[in-house]
Parts: sequence; structure tokens; C-alpha cells
Amino acid sequence: MTETIAIRRIHADEAMACVDSLADLLIDCVEGGASVSFMLPISRQTALHFWQQVANGVARDERILLVAERADGKIVGTVQLITAQPENQPHRADVAKMLVHRDARRRGIAARLMTAADDEARRAGKSVLVLDTVTGGDAERLYERAGWQRVGEVPNYALMPDGSFCGTTFFHKQLIA
Repeated sequence: MTETIAIRRIHADEAMACVDSLADLLIDCVEGGASVSFMLPISRQTALHFWQQVANGVARDERILLVAERADGKIVGTVQLITAQPENQPHRADVAKMLVHRDARRRGIAARLMTAADDEARRAGKSVLVLDTVTGGDAERLYERAGWQRVGEVPNYALMPDGSFCGTTFFHKQLIA
């Protein structure tokens, strides 16, 4: 039996209400080894603070927040578009924090989140998207299948949650209206 997962945009009026669920998701991903800007051990306070800041960014119309949600309301995935860009880049957005709970992976949720991000970017008038990911990770294949173009790699760019160095690969996508 396939579980129904809905992808939807979280607006400012409910962003803060999702902080606890999003913190659970972030903690799961970091504890699972995802290099997404946080180190082990990640505290609940750290995760809550991060998502409170994201919710504030949604309220200021600086970010678009998408979630993948089970029928029971549990958030099992998320991705963001950072739409607040410098004055000379109003056409661009950064894709950030594409996360899927370890228990929900390999079900196409990440691909659906990325398609929804493309759609939201178009609605927001964005035509260029950029992102970065761990070099050699599963996400690289996901992005390539979704039409992203590899720009290049920077060795030892970031740290994995356990403190070991990891390379980072940068991608871009040109959206067609």
C-alpha cells in the first residue's frame, strides 16, 4: 500500500505552527549524516531556532517554504526557495534545505519537492535557481535527473555532521516560463 504524500506551500500564517515538526525532520536528517549546515550533536533548541528564523523569513516574504506531508499531518520532507536576493538579481532564487526523513526516502518525495520548487519559483518570477550539495551524495543524481546543470566542485568546502570534511558541488537551473 502506497502512502499518500501531499506537497504544499506553507504560508506565513502557519509557518510558526510547523516549527516543531520541521525541527524533528532536521534532527533526523542531521543524525542520519546529512551535511545541511549543522553538526552533531544537534540540539532541539538549535533546530527550533533555525526553523523559527525560517518562519520569520517566510513572514517577511524572503523565503518560500514547501513541505511534504503525510495524511496524518506529519511533515516528512521540505525544501525552501530563498527569494530575497540582491538588487541586481531579482530573477534568481537559492534552493535550500531539501530534506526528507530517513523513513520516507526512496519514494519520490524529493523529486516531487523539487518539481514544486520549480513551479513556485516560476510563480514568483524567478528564472534562475542555484543550489549546492555534498559531492558524491545521492542528491547529485536527483538534481541531475531534474534538469539541473553542474557548475563545479569545491573540495573540503564544508563539514559533515561528524566533523569530517566534504566537497560541495554547485548546480544551477534555468527555468523556462
